[in-house]
Formats: sequence, structure tokens, C-alpha cells
Amino acid sequence: MSNHDLDIPVVDLEALDSPQTERRREALDAILRGFGHYGLMYIRNHDVDIDLVDAFYDAFLEFTERPEPDKQELSRGDLWYQRGWTPPNTEEAVVAGQPDFKECYFASPGEAGDKLRAEFPEIYAENIWPDEAEAFRDRYLEVGRQLQRVGVALLRGCARALELEAPALERLVADGPHVTRALRYVPLDDDQVGSDILWGEEHTDFNCLTILPGGRFLDTDNNRTDKPDEDAGLYLRTRPTEEHPEGRKIQGQTPDDCIIAQVGQQLEVLTGGKFLATPHVVEAPDATGYSRVSMAHFVHMNARETVFPLESFCTDEAAARYGPPVKAGTYNRKTLVDIGLAPDESLDRLGYTQYSRLDSMREAEDNAAE
Repeated sequence: MSNHDLDIPVVDLEALDSPQTERRREALDAILRGFGHYGLMYIRNHDVDIDLVDAFYDAFLEFTERPEPDKQELSRGDLWYQRGWTPPNTEEAVVAGQPDFKECYFASPGEAGDKLRAEFPEIYAENIWPDEAEAFRDRYLEVGRQLQRVGVALLRGCARALELEAPALERLVADGPHVTRALRYVPLDDDQVGSDILWGEEHTDFNCLTILPGGRFLDTDNNRTDKPDEDAGLYLRTRPTEEHPEGRKIQGQTPDDCIIAQVGQQLEVLTGGKFLATPHVVEAPDATGYSRVSMAHFVHMNARETVFPLESFCTDEAAARYGPPVKAGTYNRKTLVDIGLAPDESLDRLGYTQYSRLDSMREAEDNAAE
């Protein structure tokens, strides 16, 4: 379905701080409409260096062409794949879904404090990098920082649009486990074309806000190319309505000079459902040999903050729908188990874990009595 008739808002990031009341109000209204109905909007005047993004993709493609044993050395299942390389068919984007046909690389643009890293070692882990890949590392970190600044500016705008104090949302993501993910969607062979393989299963992101600077399709020689067919690429699903109870599934068609911002589960919960976490899927092409590279930056709540509707949105209905309250770090842990990145036994860390202490004390008591 084309989205030309859907009026997905374009928000001028500079207008959010404009001294002109009317211009600022138009931008805030666009946030309410974009995040409230579509769960996404397009961002103009974002100050993200798209040439740097393209240069990073070149460096990322050089990394993906390394032998798999070399990449496996950077695959950190012990960190729940939140840093380093994730092999294809590892992540299941939804519970009981099929694995995504993509490889990824995770890095954080910021440094966590020691206390947060001690409490949440996997989601606040130190970055790991390939050898002899300075351009890959430096471009990655700089793009991640630029995308993070866009996310924070948007959250300030969201707070004003929702008639909250300006820092109400921004302070919830301070020192969050923000992470940037580079993705390469793997080419299909003759047997896979037309099958049920998806580059990315339909899902909603579990973070607060996702910033997408755009990607590129590649031909069999890794040269940039047009879409191999009209149906390939990113699709999004709008909020259900009486006319469209399943929502409207639309193809992402980003205007020139814009990037995409979309709502994650944490922001939906905080707003009691006023903003919508965007269901999205990445369809593989109906042709062999084509791949795609892209990037997503995930703005997360601080792991110690609580995922629950804010007071302004905490109606009885919202509390029942989104309760009980849970720490963001716990929310992340449960979700990473659900999508196959963290092991089931990591949930054993929730609640009291020192039951063996009494056994040790009793054993010591028995030994002393002998």
C-alpha cells in the first residue's frame, strides 16, 4: 500500500525550539499525530551527517566480508549479543517467531558508570571491536552519538507536546543502555526466493525511541542499487481503527533529506498508549543475490527507571493494561529472553537468588556437630 495518501508527518527538528509560537506548535502537533496514530514520523533538519552514515556502511560491509571464523570471535552470546556480531538466524523478533535472516553488529555510543555495569553487565557492557578497523569504530561511534542527540531532542519535544515538563522524558533516558545496531540483510538463493523467509519478522521495538537514518540495497557485487522489486523493504502498521481493525500496513517511503523516528514499547507504556509502538517488518526481495545494509539507534530508559504509565496517563485502564510496574533493566532482560538472545536461565536472576546460603549454613552446622 502506498503511503502518499496517509499524511505521515514531517517534523522539522529545529522548529521544536523555534521562537515562533505558530511554527513550534505545528511541530508539536505533528508529533502528537505522528506518534499517536502512525507510531512514527519523518525528521527534517536533524543534523545527522548522511555522508558519514554512507561512509560507515562502506566500513561495515568490509567487516561483513571477513571470514565467518573471524566474525565468530566477536559474537558474544554471553553478553546476549548486545555488543559485537550477531550471526544470521539468531534473533527471533517476536515470541515463537522465526529467526531473522540478517547479521548485525551492536555498539554503544556512550560509556556506562561502574555501578550500572555491575548491576546490568550485559546491557551496559563495554564495546568490542574488530582488529584493524579504526574507520569502522570511529564512524560507528560518531553516527551513534548524532542519532542519540536526535532522540533526546525528540523526547524533549514529546514532553512539550504531551504537556509535561520539558525534561520529563529526557531524564528517564539519562544513562540508559543506548545501543546502535548495524544490519546486513542476507541475500537469498534460488531455493529461498518466494519462501516464508523474512529479513525481519514483524515486531515492535522494546526500547523508548528508535532512530533510523536510512539504508541501501546492494547488488551481487555489493554495489548500491535501486530496490530489486517494489515489494521489498520496510513496512509499518498503523494504529487499529474501526474501519481498519488490523491497522493499515504501509511501505516506508522516507522523503528526501529526512530520517525516521519511531516509538518503542517503553514510550508507549509511559504514555499509557497515547503513543503507539510501531509494528514493522522487513520483506526480502523476490530476487536472488540482493542484500541491504541499514542502521537503527535505540534510545533506552535508564535500567533503574520504572516502565509504567506516567501519572498524567495512568488511568485505571492504562494501569491494568501496562501493569505491573517493572524496572527497565528487568524489562530488557525479559524481552531479550523472549526474542532468543538471552538464555532462559537469566530470568532466575529475578527475585531472591541466595537460597543456597541457608544450605551452606546448615552444612557447616552438620560438619561442626560431627
